[in-house]
Amino acid sequence: MSSPTDDLYARYMAAYRAYTDHAETCTACTVQDPGTSCRGGLRLHESFARLQDAYNARLRKQGSS
Repeated sequence: MSSPTDDLYARYMAAYRAYTDHAETCTACTVQDPGTSCRGGLRLHESFARLQDAYNARLRKQGSS
C-alpha cells in the first residue's frame, strides 16, 4: 500500500502530465504558462500548481521533523 506522500506525488505528476499534454496541442497555452483565454489550460495548470505546492509543503515539513 502507498503512503500518503506517494499518493500525493502520483497525483502531482499526473496533473503535470495532463497539463503538459494539453499545452503541447493548445495554441493558447505553453508548457510554462497557460493561455488566459484557455479555460481548460487554466484549470489544468491550477490543479498542477496546487498539488505541487502541497507536495513541496509536505517535503519541507518532513525535512524539519
